[in-house]
Amino acid sequence: MTVPEHTLAALDGLDPDLVARLRFVLEADALKTIIRRNSITDGSRRENTAEHSWHLALMALVLAPYSDEPIDTARVVELLLVHDIVEIDAGDTFVYDTSAATQKEELEQHAADRLFAIVPGADGERLRARWDEYEARETPEARFAHSVDRLSPLLLNHANHGELWQEYGITIDRVLEMNAKIADGSEGLWGAARAVLDDATAKGWFPEA
Repeated sequence: MTVPEHTLAALDGLDPDLVARLRFVLEADALKTIIRRNSITDGSRRENTAEHSWHLALMALVLAPYSDEPIDTARVVELLLVHDIVEIDAGDTFVYDTSAATQKEELEQHAADRLFAIVPGADGERLRARWDEYEARETPEARFAHSVDRLSPLLLNHANHGELWQEYGITIDRVLEMNAKIADGSEGLWGAARAVLDDATAKGWFPEA
């Protein structure tokens, strides 16, 4: 994204540290333009990545008691708020698109290098560390963040009568394989995922294998 030069010009002369942080804020606004595959619950339009990140952060606050391990909820929220920042440069990669997944890591690493470097000093380093932590999935917070991230589109797709699964020919077997990792962070959330998937299967919302 190109940050509006007239806005940066208006900030000229202020503390450079403040200006850099505001530049990052303006860059982050571009997440509102990244359109994801799934629709919002009323089916009226596709969700954008900024909405997705906000919704996941809210889910983490509400669903934290269902983590299988003790977690720092505020840290989970940080992970979820930064985990898709890289889509500003790399775009949204559809989780079931195996060909695009081969380039995803390199594109997102380059995006992380550029974007988190905008924030000065230790704060930029902390945000980058949170992004790396989410990607590595080695801490209880990262595992729970991934569980929430996987559950959200399942709920939205069920709300829309399996629209996405039908549009892209995604079978129940592929959905189960892709989302079984929800259980790594929360057996409770995996149980919720299985409930909506079982219901979708019973209603015939998945294409034939």
